Amino acid sequence: MDLKLKGKTAFVSGSTQGIGFAIARQLLEEGAIVTINGRKQERVDESVARLKELVHGASVNGIAADFSRREDVSKLIAQLPDVDIPVNNAGIFEPKAFTDITDEEWLRFYEVNVLSGIRLARHYFPKMIGKNWGRIIFISSESAIHIPEEMIHYGMTKTAQLAVSRGLAELTKNTGVTVNSVLPGPTRSEGVEEFIKQLAETQGQTKEQAEADFFKTARPGSLIQRFADVNEIASLVTYVASPLSAATNGAALRADGGLVRSII
Repeated sequence: MDLKLKGKTAFVSGSTQGIGFAIARQLLEEGAIVTINGRKQERVDESVARLKELVHGASVNGIAADFSRREDVSKLIAQLPDVDIPVNNAGIFEPKAFTDITDEEWLRFYEVNVLSGIRLARHYFPKMIGKNWGRIIFISSESAIHIPEEMIHYGMTKTAQLAVSRGLAELTKNTGVTVNSVLPGPTRSEGVEEFIKQLAETQGQTKEQAEADFFKTARPGSLIQRFADVNEIASLVTYVASPLSAATNGAALRADGGLVRSII
């Protein structure tokens, strides 16, 4: 299927690996012009080179920026003043007991996971309305609905993303602009691979045993009982980014493996 993305410009934050990298790759495969992002220029350059190897004729470049630093975001916007499809994927997570989370950590999570997308949207949204076309996408999480007891600060930021996304969508009435959120469930990224490896070592198990136990105990509601592949998440995001998704607006779209027990 042709998703009609040829020539559209996209920016994917936090895209040197994992879900963000997979999103960038699929957008490039559909003919979009993509700017990727990471905190370190060396890592960004490596990822740009890799994408050019994976996608023949890819039109891709990269900008290094740390989304915990307001000045970095300002510099990024100066380098990329206009974009059709900003994908707000940059985010951090860390399992931690609620009573051990400091004020500074609450603010850091909010800065990176929530304000990163707000700052980009504040700049790009008026331009989209002016052009009468655009797609703002927030990569939230099933943790926005199913708040994890071991990462309450992370869950809070993902719920906040849903509120911002829906609120912005309300401002798009009678335009060609849409704002949506995608909610991945547990996904096999580099960070998750390391998490499962450490879990297996701690419990004296193989990685396969540790993964199976994780879904039996920590995520028993999952219907697929496995980690999603990053490309499975990217496929939904790429569709939402396309002109074909024009009737999808203000939505929180789940790619959670059926973990959240809800019919809507």
